[in-house]
Amino acid sequence: MEIITGTSRPRGSPSDADGAAESAVSAPRRTLGRVSASVAAETRTGLVRRARKIDRVLGETYPDATTELDFDDPFQLLVVTVLSAQTTDKRVNAVRPTLFAAYPDARAMAAADRATLEAIVGPLGFFRAKTESLLKLSAALVEQYDGQVPPRLEDLVKLPGVGRKTANVVLGNAFGIPGITVDTHFGRLARRFGWTTETDPVKVEHAVGELFPKKDWTMLSHHLIWHGRRVCHSQKPACGACTVAKWCPSYGEGPTDPVVAAKLVKTEGRA
Repeated sequence: MEIITGTSRPRGSPSDADGAAESAVSAPRRTLGRVSASVAAETRTGLVRRARKIDRVLGETYPDATTELDFDDPFQLLVVTVLSAQTTDKRVNAVRPTLFAAYPDARAMAAADRATLEAIVGPLGFFRAKTESLLKLSAALVEQYDGQVPPRLEDLVKLPGVGRKTANVVLGNAFGIPGITVDTHFGRLARRFGWTTETDPVKVEHAVGELFPKKDWTMLSHHLIWHGRRVCHSQKPACGACTVAKWCPSYGEGPTDPVVAAKLVKTEGRA
């Protein structure tokens, strides 16, 4: 790789001795969606090595990375993931104890009083639509799966309000079945890293999945989502505080000065 010169290195950046993946890419500033010439010319083997190196370093950067939604069982994770749309995990976690104290399983939630359920999920926004989703989802689980959450992608995506992203969250974190969760953070970082130019979440999932062993898919999702929430922001990424800047073709889209970039880094605790 062409080593970046004349710029400040992010704190915690790996040393130049990190070899194999370095031949992959230089790091000119570029506009999101335009792949740099060096990435376009990258061999498939070089891309795989670089992608896996980025994931390994992110794993070292975020050793505690996991889903930031609280849950005790597959049903709870399915519900809180549905509720997390267009709101924050913190807000969902705040209403979770009250929600599941009242409706601990699919049968109880399917029989819930609509007004009472609306009041509980009200702080999350779009409470009428979310209440409708939970009632239909719970009823479907009772009718089709005896109240249990099925551990299969093809079954999960047929449930009301459940898409591939939600299904992969549940499979990976509640059942230990590897899956790639393509949320806005994952998709943005996959494109910034030059792993894909796709914007459709399903195409991103398949393209990125081909670069990694299946066993790594769930943790890969956590690594990119954590990095996207904390450092690689959509509007002003903290490039100067990024531990994988050396292998990123988008280095320079945000401030590269370590002091300036450090101020952009969000909490290292739960996002």
